[in-house]
Amino acid sequence: MTAGEETGFEPATGEGPPPPGPAERRAASVRTAFAGMLQIRRLTNAGHTAPERVPAAWELHRPVRAVALALEASGLAPSAVDAGGRRTATGYRVAAGTAPGTVRVEWLGPPGSGAAHEEEGELTRCATVLRELGWVALLYRGPRGRRFLEVEPPTGAARPDSR
Repeated sequence: MTAGEETGFEPATGEGPPPPGPAERRAASVRTAFAGMLQIRRLTNAGHTAPERVPAAWELHRPVRAVALALEASGLAPSAVDAGGRRTATGYRVAAGTAPGTVRVEWLGPPGSGAAHEEEGELTRCATVLRELGWVALLYRGPRGRRFLEVEPPTGAARPDSR
């Protein structure tokens, strides 16, 4: 058993090292996890006309994981950091947002990588992927002019803090 098999699949958030193992094996794991997420949506959102376009309840309780899986499954590249916390790859970074149940997506890379120049276009691609899956993704400009997405559940979806 590999470490990934022992701990289960984790989508790349862009906050750790590059996913371990061969790229083909990782791609197969991502496809399987994403297909499972869509199947959960079909089963739990049966009352919707397009159940695959509505986040399932488990996604609302684990939005960072759900958003990271959606982005990785779409073929977008995650960023990565080394053991010292230095950014080693350009791509998306998914983290908890400022409000409960929200997610922040940034486009980051190593110094000199040009990530800041790519971020508007790449974050627009991220937003398109997420909107097609039923998430609300809004593009903002933060400190120092850097852009980011604030991702939240669609209107009417029960957020984890709204019991």
